[in-house]
Amino acid sequence: MAAAPVWSVDPRTGKQREQVAVEATAQEVDAAVRAAHEARGSLADRTVRSAFLRTAADRLQAAKDQLVEAADAETALGPVRLTGELARTCFQLRAFADIVDEGAFLDVVINHPDDTATPPIPDLRRYKVPLGVVAVYSASNFPFAFSVAGGDTASALGAGCPVVVKAHPDHPALSELVAKVLRTAAAEHGIPAGVVGLVHGFEAGVELIKHPLVAAAGFTGSVRGGRALFDAAAARPVPIPFHGELGSLNPVVITEAAAAERAEAIGSGLAGSMTLGVGQFCVKPGLVLAPSGAAGDRLIKSLTDAVSDTDAGVLLDHRMRDNFVAGVAERAELPDVDSPVTPGAGGEHTVSAGFLTVAAEKLTSEGAYDLLLEECFGPVTVVARYDDDAQAQAVLSRLPGNLTATVHLSAEEAAGEGRGAEILAELTPLAGRVLVNGWPTGVAVAPAQHHGGPYPATTSTSTSVGGTAIERWMRPVAYQGAPEALLPPELRDDNPLGLPRRFNGLLER
Repeated sequence: MAAAPVWSVDPRTGKQREQVAVEATAQEVDAAVRAAHEARGSLADRTVRSAFLRTAADRLQAAKDQLVEAADAETALGPVRLTGELARTCFQLRAFADIVDEGAFLDVVINHPDDTATPPIPDLRRYKVPLGVVAVYSASNFPFAFSVAGGDTASALGAGCPVVVKAHPDHPALSELVAKVLRTAAAEHGIPAGVVGLVHGFEAGVELIKHPLVAAAGFTGSVRGGRALFDAAAARPVPIPFHGELGSLNPVVITEAAAAERAEAIGSGLAGSMTLGVGQFCVKPGLVLAPSGAAGDRLIKSLTDAVSDTDAGVLLDHRMRDNFVAGVAERAELPDVDSPVTPGAGGEHTVSAGFLTVAAEKLTSEGAYDLLLEECFGPVTVVARYDDDAQAQAVLSRLPGNLTATVHLSAEEAAGEGRGAEILAELTPLAGRVLVNGWPTGVAVAPAQHHGGPYPATTSTSTSVGGTAIERWMRPVAYQGAPEALLPPELRDDNPLGLPRRFNGLLER
């Protein structure tokens, strides 16, 4: 039986553009994983792999025009957005190269023997080593930053782990181009092409997570797909870490004082955030708790005006479009749910932005309105109008884990007056990133960043953005009583590699 073809599709028309590849067989997945496994040794030298990451960034930047054109043809995200995303991806690769060069991520700790301690301490030396081959499952909505050369790949390579990427069906042609660029960069440093494998097809993704030589996996996508892979990773004879980003509502709380102070600015800011990228950001604000009363009415009017001025847009594929249209229609049909700006089909291939409003009281107990507490992918948000703080708290208490949670405070509340600190404390258990007087869309690539959260936002406590993302692909190992001559150079007393470390309790840089 012939392998199924993999087509590149134009989301603006729904028509096939070209056949890019064929879906990988189990044998081809096995070959890709084994090639990656055999390439592990080529990443052992930190100097080589940091140089590889920088070269990869340079080559991607040099191919910008071709890559952006291919990405736009398959995603309809537009050259401006995609050019920025490619720049972010290149910055991320270089950032991990810097982390690799610095070496603090190895977490070197050395303890000399101490017979006076209770109990006595032997000679112990600890650092972190790479896990092995990492399976990377690309995201649909970030064809560069969360795909073949995205954060999972960059951090895994930085940790010293080869990768096998399962391409997303929404941008297979771009995936092939990016993989070729990465392999070309690898060859410049004597690294085998197998260090970056690429496979296509649903069944290939299933085979990949089950392969005995795959040591960990990273995923960005739906709750349903991510949970299935998470369960498969746990059900293996040897379970492996699965770092999945599955879904997030990203609640926003607007205090009455904040609405009274700047309702118009908050309304327009919310419109910009919820419609950014046609609402296809994983940190899009999907539920907003806004006060009832005059100040809340002003906010709703501002939001209505701003969203009404938003042009219809194209989603990443027609399946997502159909799900969005059906999802907002189902929500809008609930009793006592209003649509100041009705979201839905904007045309044969487009969707129009909008938002729904409902009394917060409807969301405080289990029932049909629970649908409004589920993520709807696309340019829509739900504004729940609350009468008092207790009502807002009751809604928050029912929310699952999220990537982000936001609160908008007045100037006085931000200065410590009122319930600002209490609201922050209420939001902290809900999310991995808590924002004050900002909007969650836009995830900075920075050392202090955390892009993760309680389930179902993610399946682990780790981040997929920022320097500490590299920790997902490593494990600690300690040597006890090992002679100096047998130790890896990272753990020797004379520190030949000049690594940051903790030596007999003292931090050395």
